[in-house]
Amino acid sequence: MAERGRPRSFDREAALRQAMEIFWERGYEGTSLADLMAAMNINAPSLYAAFGGKEALFREAVTYYRDTDGSATGEALRQGPTARAAVEAMLMTATTVLTLPGKPTGCLVVLGATNTTPSNRPVDVFLHEIRLASAQSIRKRLLQGIADGELPKETDINQLTAYFTTVLHGMSLQARDGVTQAALQGVVRTAMLIWPAPAAVKRVRTRSAA
Repeated sequence: MAERGRPRSFDREAALRQAMEIFWERGYEGTSLADLMAAMNINAPSLYAAFGGKEALFREAVTYYRDTDGSATGEALRQGPTARAAVEAMLMTATTVLTLPGKPTGCLVVLGATNTTPSNRPVDVFLHEIRLASAQSIRKRLLQGIADGELPKETDINQLTAYFTTVLHGMSLQARDGVTQAALQGVVRTAMLIWPAPAAVKRVRTRSAA
């Protein structure tokens, strides 16, 4: 009788990484179970036994992506010594992550599930919630910039958060369309030009104008 289930040589993390990369390249709806089994080198009983099915596998693959290949942007945002440095580092790091040689371009969280069918709506909601959490991380860092006196108190944090989130997500689509890292770095430099001047600088400019 043929043995069913996971083979003894099954490497769960290696299989998960393969699943992550094919979801990253093709998106949730563009990836079939046959695609996954071929990429992971396992059969259907093994896949279901180890991961619980396609949607559960996708959710775990996204989590794995955020902990590995996709973790650098969030780390750059957290480590920046100032709000401006943190946001710029996040965006510049993204230009690398989104265009890694030998990897799918773009971001799995941004591009993994777009225009989903009603039956796959939970997958879309799952990624939407992650994107919202990412935007909130940017907002939190900007608020800290106000608390530190780096940004003027009257700064529209919601607008600034939406702007930098849009730049970050837009670069993902641009990378998928073949825009180079160098071009994306130019986008970041341009985007940072809108950074609000510190309140002290504004007062000096006002006095000079008078």
